[in-house]
Amino acid sequence: MNSFGHGRKPFGNGKRFIFPGADFFISFLGISCISPFGKFLNSKIKTKNSKLVAALLDWFAANARDLPWRRTRDPYAIWVSEIMLQQTQVKTVIPFWNRWMKELPTIEAAAQAPSEKIHKLWEGLGYYTRVRNLQKAAQVIVEKHGGQFPENFDGILALPGIGRYTAGAIGSIAFNQPLPILDGNVIRVLTRIFGIAENPKDKPTNHRLWQLATELVFRAKAQSSQSRKLPAFAVSAPLREKVSCSFLNQSLMELGALVCTPRSPQCLVCPVKKLCVAFKAGRVDDWPNLGKREAATARHFIAFVIEQDGKFLVQQRPAGVVNAQLWEFPNEECAAARPALEAMFRRRFKTGAAKIQPLCTVKHSITRYRITLAAFVVRFKKDSAERKGIWKTPAQMQALAFTSAHRKVLNAVTAGAAG
Repeated sequence: MNSFGHGRKPFGNGKRFIFPGADFFISFLGISCISPFGKFLNSKIKTKNSKLVAALLDWFAANARDLPWRRTRDPYAIWVSEIMLQQTQVKTVIPFWNRWMKELPTIEAAAQAPSEKIHKLWEGLGYYTRVRNLQKAAQVIVEKHGGQFPENFDGILALPGIGRYTAGAIGSIAFNQPLPILDGNVIRVLTRIFGIAENPKDKPTNHRLWQLATELVFRAKAQSSQSRKLPAFAVSAPLREKVSCSFLNQSLMELGALVCTPRSPQCLVCPVKKLCVAFKAGRVDDWPNLGKREAATARHFIAFVIEQDGKFLVQQRPAGVVNAQLWEFPNEECAAARPALEAMFRRRFKTGAAKIQPLCTVKHSITRYRITLAAFVVRFKKDSAERKGIWKTPAQMQALAFTSAHRKVLNAVTAGAAG
């Protein structure tokens, strides 16, 4: 689909479109047209993009959320927020970001922090590879950049755990560089505005979306000399100067988060609805075309909360696995929702249990998996417990970083001990 809502199969380096009165060929960005209407069309596209950028910047100034990381141009603070926001909602991230910045306010502090501390600060955010890569990147910045966050795109991209989107977000937001960004929110906004019916995951379509994002942020840079209102949070001088690229990219993300949502988008209050192909064509619910979702897979786990003399056995997950270095109660995956608990326990611990009592059931999702964790309190017949772990009281376990599901189990243990 092109900007006018009509589409044909790809041809060469461009796409064939139907336009009232003529056929012509146009590249994805409308830069090279070979019909008599080419110059006219290029002008139309440039005008649309200029109007789009202006409307987004004005809307952002009036509607942007006052988020703590938006009150700074410190690349470290912005970097931490971007890493935390991956796969995680804003409302969830805010307290984590505030706590992190209080405990580790500088790149040097993050580089030098003990592993236990960074995992504890990250506990509950999930996807713990993010925090380990963040610390590795902080160490690289200290060792190779003298503790100064690199300003150029290639330098940012070279850091562990940073991909094209994150490098563009940091470069544009912290340094106001005309770097494109493309996350789920931006993909949704661009596919609807420009009427892109193909799957954004397909390589040609993804390339086109990056081109569009690039075109828009460069148009924002070109409009930087124009006087505009600024968001209420932009109170300090650094936040009021050279912000067009920063605010344009943030406006695309903000529009996707607040207005152009996956379900029930608020099209009637959208500041760019007059420029939106999907809105005009009544196809908002059809785009982006992400294809069929992979079917969810159910998985069942049993956790044994083993108690002896008021202490419980916990284990630390090894390096190189999911949730590495986090703590959990001994557990096993099982094929059935109701396994033979005593047989499973005897096979695992080489001894029987005096009593097995249900404690709690935790349900959660990780990517396409729907996980059920059933926890049981166990008391041994004799002191022959598995020694792969340590014994801790509920109070002592509070200082450890647990996986999210096992933290809920720990909360149930603590509540039981208190009761």
